[in-house]
Amino acid sequence: MKRVILIPDSFKGTMESAEICAIMAEQIHRHFPRAETVSIPVADGGEGSVDAFLQAMGGEKVRCRTQNPFGEELDSFYGLVDQGQTAVIEMAASAGLPLVEDRLDPLRASTYGVGQLMLDAARRGVKKLIMGLGGSATNDGGCGAACAAGVRFLDAAGNTFVPTGGTLKDIARIDMTGLDKSLQDMEIVTMCDIDNPLYGPTGAAHVFGPQKGATPAVAEELDKGLLHLCQVMQRDTGKDVSALPGGGAAGGMGAGMAVFFDSALQMGIETVLDTVRFDRLLQGADMVFTGEGKIDGQSLRGKVVIGVARRARQANVPVVAIVGDIGDHVEPAYDEGVSAIFSINRVAVEYRQARPRAKSDLALTMDNLMRFLSRMEMA
Repeated sequence: MKRVILIPDSFKGTMESAEICAIMAEQIHRHFPRAETVSIPVADGGEGSVDAFLQAMGGEKVRCRTQNPFGEELDSFYGLVDQGQTAVIEMAASAGLPLVEDRLDPLRASTYGVGQLMLDAARRGVKKLIMGLGGSATNDGGCGAACAAGVRFLDAAGNTFVPTGGTLKDIARIDMTGLDKSLQDMEIVTMCDIDNPLYGPTGAAHVFGPQKGATPAVAEELDKGLLHLCQVMQRDTGKDVSALPGGGAAGGMGAGMAVFFDSALQMGIETVLDTVRFDRLLQGADMVFTGEGKIDGQSLRGKVVIGVARRARQANVPVVAIVGDIGDHVEPAYDEGVSAIFSINRVAVEYRQARPRAKSDLALTMDNLMRFLSRMEMA
């Protein structure tokens, strides 16, 4: 092998994507010392996404003062990649759960700081902005971020205010005319790997509200607020996001990104592949190694392994998936472009026992594969 691409997802709770890349690369170079390995750590848009893009592409981490979910000053950040042409923001950097510690309150939490990050990046002249959703403490439908970017929300008396989850019901009118022009002139892509709608039984408040501190009564209040917001959005902007898959992501931030910033919602792996120019990297590659904690029927919806395999198949490059566990009904993965699937669970134990030995098991699995491939090259 002369050129190998490494693009695994993290094994949740066990190994980060960058760790997996490093272990894979070490074993490849033991058996193929002249091989070139291209490592592309993958993030899903949540915490760690900026670092993953910077590790994959190089670039700069920009420090920025913003508000936290409760309006307090915060040292936040975002990333610049592609020679400063693309900004990568993880909303958790200004609106994440860890920032509120034991003060969980989705009725008061705001995404205002996320909008401040967006505005700072836009005023640097970037051409594209990637927004990662995930890990938020908020349920404001992205209204806070929109306010920071110049959108005005007015109550019945005509007063402007910054809506939070608990005051979405008070929005009487949305005025988009003040949206900062620098944000209007750029491409904005939102990484979103869930398909929950904005409101309803499977919406933002009822499904994700409890982890943000919402009791059943509070979740119902939040849900009614999101429904009201959706109705006002449709009336004042002409955009109906009531059935938008992913609209309920990050406390309704998915819907807010679509309405306020005209952003497309896209699977995280597709965003990663486009940003690192994966199709170009495939040219001249001999093999791709990808993987995830467990591959099963859910993986076929287009997560990392399948997203990678579909692109590699078009370039006729074989894809090997190294996974923690193999579930049932994975056979369709081979039709999508996966050449082989191997589990690192060498002694067939449950997760509690497998977790502490995962790194050494991954190394041994890769070592076995490299031994086989080196022998095949010699034959």
